[in-house]
Amino acid sequence: MTPTQQTSALVLAGLLLLNACGTKTESTTEAKSDTVKVAAKPQPISQPLISDIYTADPSAHVFNGKIYIYPSHDIEAGVPENDNGDHFDMRDYHILSMDSVGGAITDNGVALGIKDIPWAGRQLWAPDAAFANGTYYLYFPVKDKQDVFRIGVATSKKPEGPFVAEKNPIKGSYSIDPAVFKDDDGTFYMYFGGIWGGQLQRWNNNTYDANGALRKGEEQAILPRVAKLSKDMKSFADDVKEIKLVDENGKTFTEAQNDKRFFEAAWMHKYNGKYYFSYSTGDTHFINYAIGDSPYGPFTYKGVVLHPVEGWTNHHSIVEIKGKWYLFYHDVQLSGKTHLRNVKVTELHYNPDGTIQPVTAYVTQ
Repeated sequence: MTPTQQTSALVLAGLLLLNACGTKTESTTEAKSDTVKVAAKPQPISQPLISDIYTADPSAHVFNGKIYIYPSHDIEAGVPENDNGDHFDMRDYHILSMDSVGGAITDNGVALGIKDIPWAGRQLWAPDAAFANGTYYLYFPVKDKQDVFRIGVATSKKPEGPFVAEKNPIKGSYSIDPAVFKDDDGTFYMYFGGIWGGQLQRWNNNTYDANGALRKGEEQAILPRVAKLSKDMKSFADDVKEIKLVDENGKTFTEAQNDKRFFEAAWMHKYNGKYYFSYSTGDTHFINYAIGDSPYGPFTYKGVVLHPVEGWTNHHSIVEIKGKWYLFYHDVQLSGKTHLRNVKVTELHYNPDGTIQPVTAYVTQ
């Protein structure tokens, strides 16, 4: 007897048994009418800022009274998906600008392409920008020709570019997601790093190990990195340091605490004299934050900035604009696909004690 015949025989036997026991089937009794309730689809609190190209990882800044957003430019590269993110095979940057939140968005075209970076191999991931010395600096991670992520820098006299890349990556740089912060005294710091596809697990004491492995659950989680920038904004002024990210008891997180430990997407901002280090937890999709008294840390975990969004990644920036604070982020509302994202913005609010009111990117109607 085939599997199909066996199934049919069992169903028939069951029906005969029910009738023999006097049990009424649906054909001999009134069918109970139940209304099937379909859950309402969550509605986004913000709409995509731009829809003719896919953008992600928005680093926002105010230059000359105007808002500039430095995002990744997602494309359908035809690369198979994997946990290391090879399908995120971006090849250029488009810088967005607007006069005010809610205003018209301008796509300023290609600001920098991978073909114009002499040392680049593949994958232009999340960038950031800064202004100093009468010059705009674009910082970007890209794999070199040995397929190792490094951080490069390009310059322009205009915030929207086009930018001209330096011939080599920043000496001593590695991994991904550079975020450049200017402190009140004019000193600039770069925060960076990302595990998994970002390769941070391959670096120990700033030394590369191609076989460097991810941490096990009970081991201390890999820590983010920081380096002070030199006056020329094209080099590090000191050695790259680990950032101590701790709980309320001063203990670092283990890898198993992946709803709190660092994964990628570092960002720094200052509020009421305190340093706020925010970041993505990656595989659990939170944007969290921690507070410290120094740009080098340590930073004490305080909670969630942004709850998970639709899509695999979560990446953000936090910026003050005309006396209000805003959270720039992305999801996949337009495409529904992990690697084709769209940037958004919403207002961010603080409590009187300086903690951040968590943002939920969707409401259920």
